Amino acid sequence: MIFGFHAVTARLRHEASSVEEIYIDAERHDRRMQELLRAAKADNVRIIQVDDQRLSNMVGTRRHQGVVAIAGELSLARNLDELLDAIVGPPLLLVLDGITDPHNLGACLRVADGAGAHAVIAPKDRAVGLNATAAKVASGAAETVPYITVTNLARTMRELKERDIWLIGTTEDAEKGLYEADFSGAAALVMGSEGEGMRRLTRETCDVLVSVPMFGSVESLNVSVASGICLYEARRQRIAKGG
Repeated sequence: MIFGFHAVTARLRHEASSVEEIYIDAERHDRRMQELLRAAKADNVRIIQVDDQRLSNMVGTRRHQGVVAIAGELSLARNLDELLDAIVGPPLLLVLDGITDPHNLGACLRVADGAGAHAVIAPKDRAVGLNATAAKVASGAAETVPYITVTNLARTMRELKERDIWLIGTTEDAEKGLYEADFSGAAALVMGSEGEGMRRLTRETCDVLVSVPMFGSVESLNVSVASGICLYEARRQRIAKGG
């Protein structure tokens, strides 16, 4: 299930054939809803009018904005080899080690899309997974950025190394600062979980560790904010290099 205007509209725009049916609030008739209905009808997607309570029951929250879609899987890359073989130029990846909050995951997908990252990679266990809440917060990025889950994150990171992808981990106690790191080539940014940071083996597998400079009184940033800062620094370096 996908809910919220951004998420449903993005799915219609990128792969309408995957949308089986859309449930809408029968009491909502504003312009935003009318635009969604026109898009759905243009792609011959079935529309079902229901009450607000049924929508809330379907997704487990009242923050559905009056629209819930039932959709199949996307045709984005779903495994690492398929993804890396299709990338033209140096890859830019975001690796998340155990993010458990769907809002953080959705926000990370959104900044990954904005910064032009090729994919987000995360472990299957001890992580939230791409659920409906994460997709809504991603505001359409879940439809454009491949989210690849792996059984063994450390092994996957070693496979990235074998493809000459530089693994840059982030931790507050790193001796090197973010702006000293080289993101201009093939690179994977590794972010730790909320509160605990990277697991020991994840940290040890990184090629280099960096910290985000902090100039105020707080000790750390939200993982999605830190991801955005680091990914856009990577993008800045690539633009400066002419890539």
